[in-house]
Amino acid sequence: MKCTEAGTMSNGRFSHLLKGVWLLWLWQAVSVVGTGSKMWEVPTGPFAFTSASNLSEGLHWEPHCQYHHLQDRVRIMAHVPPRLDGTWVSTRCEVRPGPEFLTRSYTFHPSRHFQALQHYYTDSSCEDPSYSLMVRGKIRPRKASWITRGGTEADHHLNKVGIVVHSLAAKQRLTSRLPPTCASLSLGQAVPGKPYELYNTRAGRGCLVALGFSMMELDLVRVETQHHSHGGKVQELFLGDIHTDWTQRTQHRPTGYQQPLQNAMHHVHPCPVCALVYRSSEQRPPVLPRSPAAPFSLAGRWVSQHCETRPTALFVTRDFAFDPDQHAWEGVYRHYSDPSCSQPTFTLRASGHYAQGNPSVKLSGASEFVFKVTQVRVTAMDEPTAKLLNGTRPGKCGRAGKWEVGVEQDLTPTDGCTVLGIKLPHKEYELFKMGFDHRRHPLLFIGERPTDGSSPDRPMRRPTSFQAPMALCSGGATRHAHTGFNSRQVQLAARGTGTLARLGLVVLLSALCSSLSLF
Repeated sequence: MKCTEAGTMSNGRFSHLLKGVWLLWLWQAVSVVGTGSKMWEVPTGPFAFTSASNLSEGLHWEPHCQYHHLQDRVRIMAHVPPRLDGTWVSTRCEVRPGPEFLTRSYTFHPSRHFQALQHYYTDSSCEDPSYSLMVRGKIRPRKASWITRGGTEADHHLNKVGIVVHSLAAKQRLTSRLPPTCASLSLGQAVPGKPYELYNTRAGRGCLVALGFSMMELDLVRVETQHHSHGGKVQELFLGDIHTDWTQRTQHRPTGYQQPLQNAMHHVHPCPVCALVYRSSEQRPPVLPRSPAAPFSLAGRWVSQHCETRPTALFVTRDFAFDPDQHAWEGVYRHYSDPSCSQPTFTLRASGHYAQGNPSVKLSGASEFVFKVTQVRVTAMDEPTAKLLNGTRPGKCGRAGKWEVGVEQDLTPTDGCTVLGIKLPHKEYELFKMGFDHRRHPLLFIGERPTDGSSPDRPMRRPTSFQAPMALCSGGATRHAHTGFNSRQVQLAARGTGTLARLGLVVLLSALCSSLSLF
């Protein structure tokens, strides 16, 4: 399910939403003034963040259902500012919007200089290398992010970007994309395997922009260290998200994360991809082993593997059940105010039905789906959220004045919630893919949400990349979605209100909608 803002979710959607986020922070600051807290300082207290020292945050993740490969309790530590030193590598073939297929290997030095290797491929299995980029520059962590709690804002400076093409076919494809000056100066006489310079501090960035290349991902960073009960340690580097709109990606200031890179010395075992990427070079890109095809079956219950961070300061876990016999689904989105998903704010339960379409022509192994949302139920999990929801008008958002902490309300009788921006029913065009984790347990990849907060409500807006994979709960029983099916289509709209508190509520749901857009 996806929510949009009426009259504003067009070209200026994202900037409008960010303004709303800052207003929400202002609303929170106003509420805190009475207690004497200083919201303009680095968050402390429950978040245990400090930028003045290397004290760490203790995070504890408990999955919503226990399956055998996540039964062990994992303690996660995060440092602000993060410790970046070392080499960080991809754990699988990564899919970026477009789609683009790549693997990454980033090395950071104590001097704050970095080298980044990005290997691009023609296929979603990363078996056919197209070209590699070598990036050199410097990164300077600055301060704890006010938009994305738990993240650190940073500045980066590029010194040099080089390219190596790996085949004549790749050279031809690149030549067709690059401006004539780039093609003639760099690639016109390119020989596969030989490096060519695309950018240095004395040259412009026209060639980089034409490739859709940007290192804006370095502007938001987070490092997590997972301590497993059996004594193992895994370190993950979260870098800023890539905008789903190609034309926006080179200017996009991230507020969410990509799939993390893992420390080459402290990664999940076994990880054959980690070793291949770590040993790679610009002349020798990794060719990943072919993964066995995963049988496509949605039956059962699928859950988030970690606390997930989305653009516009969202922290969420997802919990889905599918009933293929009835073509019914139910999704539970639990939202939190912190990056450890330990402080719940509200829960949204959506349900409806779906139809499977054709195999994707853009992403091998993926399938197209159409989903309808016919029922939405919301539970306020803290007093501020309940108070805000109680400010809605009668007949516009459930039972006005009856919102209580921990008590679920059905929004179907009011055809959604005007103030929250929900109007039922709603249809979306989705993209699903099945896979396996390192222990051969099933994973479900669901289409990435548009960065600008819009909805994939038309086939042309169908996702071309994926969110973090969800894991199948062993023995998870399929739950029938309690919903009636009808043909009405949904359009969701969010409208501002006159008071600061109600504006805070609109922003809260606007953020919710950015992450929820079905799954």
